Amino acid sequence: MTSIQFEPVQLTPRLAIQAPLSRQGHGPGMLIVRSAIAPEQAQKHETLDPDPLQKWAEESYVVAQIEASEDHATIREDIHAAVKALESHEKCSKPGAIGLVVYGPLSIPGLTEAIDTCDEIMAVVSYGALPTTPRKPHLYHLCGAGAKTVGNNGTIYHYPEAASPAFVVPSHRDFLPAAAAVAHTRCLELLKKQLDGPWFDLESIWEEHTRYEFDERSVPATMATMVAEPYVNHIPTMTGGVGRKLLTSFYAKHFIFNNPEDTALELVSRTIGIDRVVDEFITSFTHDMMVDWLLPGVPPTGKKLRIPFMAVVNIRGDRLYHEHITWDQLTVLVQLGLMPEYLPIPYALPQGPPAPPAGKLEYRVPGAGVETALKMVDESSVPSNEMFQFGVREAQ
Repeated sequence: MTSIQFEPVQLTPRLAIQAPLSRQGHGPGMLIVRSAIAPEQAQKHETLDPDPLQKWAEESYVVAQIEASEDHATIREDIHAAVKALESHEKCSKPGAIGLVVYGPLSIPGLTEAIDTCDEIMAVVSYGALPTTPRKPHLYHLCGAGAKTVGNNGTIYHYPEAASPAFVVPSHRDFLPAAAAVAHTRCLELLKKQLDGPWFDLESIWEEHTRYEFDERSVPATMATMVAEPYVNHIPTMTGGVGRKLLTSFYAKHFIFNNPEDTALELVSRTIGIDRVVDEFITSFTHDMMVDWLLPGVPPTGKKLRIPFMAVVNIRGDRLYHEHITWDQLTVLVQLGLMPEYLPIPYALPQGPPAPPAGKLEYRVPGAGVETALKMVDESSVPSNEMFQFGVREAQ
């Protein structure tokens, strides 16, 4: 199995370079310009997302990083030195086509001019506005409210929840995981187009991962398809694992060997983005063993299940970063016969109806059994809106 080793090489006190961390092992060049984080700005909580140098290397770029400052007097020379280092790197597959990401705001005199006069830089991303607008294709990520703006050569996105442009840097106190993920996807949309890659068959990567999970049932092979620190979140039961160690343990003890022999996955739809695969599918099996990732604490019932699922899978380079898996837990309990048709309302309703003399009301549980799976596959198989007739009754 391919090892994952983040080992940047320090070329000068200001310049470091990292080879791609993908399984492919090569890719275009990426240049990062960023400032050091002051101790009082440091993130106090541990995060799973890596800092930019590692993250772009996981995307299969050869990455050079310049540590800059507001009084950086040699930015032009340092950019050209970084570009030269990228182009001469043995893993750089496309010399002459380099992307640049500025983690700012950095008001370095001459920064935009240095970018525009470097022919090898094909596209620019900046967190915070540059001193002057570059002539090259560019993307700005700005703090504060505002509508998306598209110009002849650039696009501007706004992030109203962000306290500073450092919302994308995991080691900074202003890091926002959700906003950072959205911004990173938007970066890839621009950079992959302008640099012509790196391109991967995301569908095949996802299917390889699931083959190791369900067909070959191999924990090492499954983990080899994932980045250095991945995670899986089964949203209804909050099972899974965050980080390689915990996720490996989850796969070994609670997932790969905890699925019945007749488990089958039926794909209903698939959407593929620049860095994500989104699946709708039906999972079916006979509940003849403890499936604790799905039904913690519920012993085998011997009943058959057909469950509508949705998976949002983020792929970084040619490895999985995370899986967000969700399903309707209510339909699972209904199909197993573990959900009563009616349940009591344990308190007075502020807008009625008034409680009966006995003082107890029950509500019809708004859930269905296998019909949820049938309707997901064939929208006409089950009538719509029948639950609108549900109501309350006096407790039996």
